[in-house]
Amino acid sequence: MRLKQGRGPRPSSSVLAALARALRLNDEEGALLFQFAGAAPPQQGRIDMVVRPSVLRLLDRMADLPALVLSAKADVLAWNPMAAALLGDFSAWPPAQRNITWQRFLGTEPGRVAMTPAEADNAASFSVAGLRSARARYPDDPGLLRLVSELHSRSPRFEQLWTARRSGQWRSATKTIDHPDFGCLRLDCDTLLVPDTDQAVVVYSAAPGSREASALEVLRVTGTQRFTAEPSG
Repeated sequence: MRLKQGRGPRPSSSVLAALARALRLNDEEGALLFQFAGAAPPQQGRIDMVVRPSVLRLLDRMADLPALVLSAKADVLAWNPMAAALLGDFSAWPPAQRNITWQRFLGTEPGRVAMTPAEADNAASFSVAGLRSARARYPDDPGLLRLVSELHSRSPRFEQLWTARRSGQWRSATKTIDHPDFGCLRLDCDTLLVPDTDQAVVVYSAAPGSREASALEVLRVTGTQRFTAEPSG
């Protein structure tokens, strides 16, 4: 009610987009939310940060597979419980840092995706190439401009790769996840594109009957609960 009446502090566009995702609003309802908050709705030529209700329903139905939704600049927009159980809880990242590329170059805690040096180099190159491609499509997007500027100023490695102009694109692949309870899990990782919103649904899976499939089945039941007992005081 306070938001509708224009009272209290005005939330930022990113907060409004997150609220629209949480409420599963469609495009028209999301625009009305921005209007009530006294903010301009997402404009044409800006990166879409709102996940469609239909895509969120897909995440709900993927109860036995880890899945997450990424924006055109690799923001983690939504994820299901299985993704949190496998990869860690993305809500622990501050919203401004809830971005795969930011974490790759500026994050202080290693993620659970285990890579050889060659794989890490390719992943970094693909991340930079993805941002270059996004900037070509969305040259005036303020969030993208802020992200690229911060990476330029704080990461020499990012600056080097950006200057090198290496090309590349994400492909379906097999990834190794170093899980704290199950050890290394080799999982298929497929990217499904949502063309109208320029978003991607990333899904992890394993062959039936494999050790990895058994581990995913256990994670479906236990979620983010850890097996390791806390030391007694």
